[in-house]
Amino acid sequence: MAAIKILSVDDEAPLELLMKQYFRRKIRNGEYEFYFAHNGLEALAILYQNPDIEIILSDINMPEMDGLTLLAKVNEMRNPALRVIMVSAYGDMKNIRQAMNNGAFDFATKPIDMDDLNVTIEKAIEQIKFVHESQKEHSQLESLKKDLTTARDIQQYILPQVFPPFPEDSDKLDIYATMQAAKDIGGDFYDFFRIDDDHIALVIADVCGKGIPAALFMAVSRTIIRSKGASGVSTAECITSSNRLLAAYSIDGMFLTAFYAIYNTKTGVVTYCNAGHNPPHLLKANGTVEELPMSGNIIIGAFEDLEYKENTLQLEHGDTLVMFTDGVTEAMSPTFEEYGGNRLDNILGQLAAADCQKIIESVKADITTFVEDAEQSDDITMLVLKRK
Repeated sequence: MAAIKILSVDDEAPLELLMKQYFRRKIRNGEYEFYFAHNGLEALAILYQNPDIEIILSDINMPEMDGLTLLAKVNEMRNPALRVIMVSAYGDMKNIRQAMNNGAFDFATKPIDMDDLNVTIEKAIEQIKFVHESQKEHSQLESLKKDLTTARDIQQYILPQVFPPFPEDSDKLDIYATMQAAKDIGGDFYDFFRIDDDHIALVIADVCGKGIPAALFMAVSRTIIRSKGASGVSTAECITSSNRLLAAYSIDGMFLTAFYAIYNTKTGVVTYCNAGHNPPHLLKANGTVEELPMSGNIIIGAFEDLEYKENTLQLEHGDTLVMFTDGVTEAMSPTFEEYGGNRLDNILGQLAAADCQKIIESVKADITTFVEDAEQSDDITMLVLKRK
């Protein structure tokens, strides 16, 4: 541990000898390192040359620059760890009081009781250590904040951001998606990719939990599902295989819900496997809204030996499939009321002719109005597909 550096400022020469004699053992052991000045001006010069000095023992009455002026100059340095102990005659209590009001840590009176001064210095050292620990924790928090910002940027980068994603099929379909994390980084994700000329895969998922663990599990889950789905297997086989892998390596009971679908761009048929996820809502071209049937499949990552089943859905021209995570329907108002499926259907019913981006923006705006200034409690993710 580095020595505590102490600056003694006093115009009385015998005090320097007294300090060196009394603290000789701690000086010899490298615990204390003393500097000596005879007035405030000398003290400032030493402080500028040795900014790591953390304790100042300063007389109040000195020539050229007194202790109160020195204290004011020290305060301007804004070193939160620096502690100033004022020294003066017992009858000079007015100046001592002023020094304490101006930020001095403590005081000692002349003739100095060295044992009492030793206790005062040790007390100052304890506070200095606390300041250093607080500064260290602050630095760690700032570093973590920077890491979280980087992680958020990476997470957004791995989610598809280019729309329209399949311009060669822009006359057949429209796709749009967003993910709004409740914290710096989230556990929701969406994805879509081409399997072949006539088939496009879409997935939306919600990892249990929030923050860094959920984000890491999200990244692994997305990679596994995309890798398996890109091989062209059925939606049921993709989720069954993905579950087997994720369940085998799941840590601390991590799991996710997911809706994985394959869309036939020629026929409008959607084959899908819903693994415990919110049933998407089907917005018909005439403005009616239907909720897909509840899934008999359970979450992904909890049990290895599960066989998932798939269903099919026919999208007619003008129909829109609205996929979302529970952060949409469970968005909470200031009175703890949930946004709910009925409100979602009401706003969707007004958007039958809108494109996918407009649908998502309208729903999010309606949620924002509903929750007012309530804190976002969950990630809000939406993935919308329209058959043109």
